[in-house]
Amino acid sequence: MLVLGRKPGEFVMIGKDIKVMVIKTEDGDLRLAIDAPKDIKITRGEILVHD
Repeated sequence: MLVLGRKPGEFVMIGKDIKVMVIKTEDGDLRLAIDAPKDIKITRGEILVHD
């Protein structure tokens, strides 16, 4: 696993066409904005984890 520190407005590229950017909301929360082709499936982790 690769662990990176990123500030709001900074991003990482995965391959040539997937961009993951850290954004900050008005509340001060940090969120991820993911720009990827429509044929790439993106699933939140809590959907995959079952107790």
